[in-house]
Amino acid sequence: MAEKYQDQEFLEYIVKSIVSKPEDVSTERNVDEMGVLLTLKTNPADMGYVIGKKGQTAQALRTLLKIVGAKNNARINLKIEEPQGSDKEKINSEADDLKI
Repeated sequence: MAEKYQDQEFLEYIVKSIVSKPEDVSTERNVDEMGVLLTLKTNPADMGYVIGKKGQTAQALRTLLKIVGAKNNARINLKIEEPQGSDKEKINSEADDLKI
């Protein structure tokens, strides 16, 4: 199992506290010249809890991660992975079909 970093553990702890299926929460951590990218995966049924009303929960998570990053002199970005078969994925594929 890969080593977990402080920012990654922090994100998992917070998200597992707000979702109904914490066992389905996982993160992936990639570092490049732009900084740290944390990719969050959850159960599709929990996406509403993670994003929140008008994206407020997702924005709060990003703000907290920026604070953790500032403490460690790193730029941390959060990507919330869209689950397979989501409505947004269907809308995007329908939009692609309409392009001429």
